[in-house]
Amino acid sequence: MTTSTERAEGLLNFDQERYLRIQSAAIARGRELGDALAQRQRAGSLEEVVFLGTGGAGILMEPALRLADRHLSLPVQLRHPAEEVVGQAAFGPGSAVVIPSLSGTTKESIAVLQQAKAQGAWIAVLTAHADSPLATAADLTLVNEEAADDSSSESFYLQSLLGIAGLAAQSDDWGPAASLADRLANLPERLVAVKTAYENQAADAAAFLAARDYYVVTAAGYAWPAAHYYAMCILEEMQWIRTRPVHAAHFFHGTLELMEPGVPLVVIAGRDETRPLTDRVIDFSRTVTDHVLVIDAADADLGELPGEVSAVLTPVVVAALLERVSAHLEVLRDHPLTTRRYYRRMAY
Repeated sequence: MTTSTERAEGLLNFDQERYLRIQSAAIARGRELGDALAQRQRAGSLEEVVFLGTGGAGILMEPALRLADRHLSLPVQLRHPAEEVVGQAAFGPGSAVVIPSLSGTTKESIAVLQQAKAQGAWIAVLTAHADSPLATAADLTLVNEEAADDSSSESFYLQSLLGIAGLAAQSDDWGPAASLADRLANLPERLVAVKTAYENQAADAAAFLAARDYYVVTAAGYAWPAAHYYAMCILEEMQWIRTRPVHAAHFFHGTLELMEPGVPLVVIAGRDETRPLTDRVIDFSRTVTDHVLVIDAADADLGELPGEVSAVLTPVVVAALLERVSAHLEVLRDHPLTTRRYYRRMAY
């Protein structure tokens, strides 16, 4: 494990130029996905878009689904590949299937790709490996070759959101859609600045997370997928820390009874209209425990972006902030993010 505290551009264990390349490529690949979907729509060959991500990759598609639900009349769904395979779900020539898989080797995703392709669906794969089984079987392969666990969240968020924006631009269903990719041209640099401004807070947040082995984690709106992903895929999978992720809309229907002195709560506060839901959780929880960590996406400076674009970018911002927390957390706990006991280590 790298334990050096040397910093690149003032950040612990961070390669700024690599990060800029990855997120710039994500924006370019997202534009390509949007163009491809829009072309199919213009040709009359698009009846539905189906995101099929396994595990965390599926969670990362949720903001795009939220954007589509709000601004598209075209049906857009998010399904679990494992369920699709055992349930023999139907696809057809009008189905555009989007499969995110960093490795391109996820077995459930390979199985559902084969099923969808046999039924005539058009397949797009988002990956980091052009020679992987998923990539070589797709109709459209979008490769962000330098992306890895430390940067894939932002990459997948951006690609899927821009894919939906490409469709929304076709019918003016969402005003900013047509110019979204251009508006985001300097977003990678902005995200580096956001990380830099958050570095000291990230170290404090990591110390908070290193102190215990169980956390309630909550969020709402566009921030919820980022909170859910971090709890499940980083804290649980990569750090073996038990979590109870709960949507803020559900917090007062069960989870509030777990709160008492000493119970630690992590709140991811977003930039959209659901902010009052997390504010309510914060206000209540601080009356019963002093162990409350708030990570606030609204504090990040994204420059002169319209409010509705800033809201949609909430999970991208949260992922950028939480990567800084993770960089400190793995050092504090002497537990590299790459360490696993079971995942891809044994048959299950």
